[in-house]
Amino acid sequence: MADKTPSQPDQGGQRGSGGGAEPAPAHGGRSSRPARQFRPSRGRRVGDAIIGVFARVGLVPSTYLLTTRGRKTGRPLTHPATVVEQDGRRWLVAPYGEVSWVHNARAAGRVTLGRRGDRRDYAVREVPAGEAGPVLKRYVGV
Repeated sequence: MADKTPSQPDQGGQRGSGGGAEPAPAHGGRSSRPARQFRPSRGRRVGDAIIGVFARVGLVPSTYLLTTRGRKTGRPLTHPATVVEQDGRRWLVAPYGEVSWVHNARAAGRVTLGRRGDRRDYAVREVPAGEAGPVLKRYVGV
């Protein structure tokens, strides 16, 4: 498929966006353009490492070390993650979309959250938008 520029309309009559997110097709199907993936910069990786040290000792509120099993390698992978606590339940929010830990958690169905030497395993599942709405509102306030 040829690359579309803003001056060339696609088959649906819509103009390409030139690198941003395209609107969903009117027929309810998926866009032919692959979703943009979040790729952390060197600065982001260094920042995550620093926050990880602070989260490990419990100095960053609502931040835990999230460990998942690599879906391809099987190795444990650890990232800092903000956890929203609401109604006695813990919720993970993926603010950068479908990043590696999201794919790994989906594949394994389980994650480990650690903080201050306390590590606990949890089963994970995705929730529908209606159930996620109040959690996302609370996440924005964290």
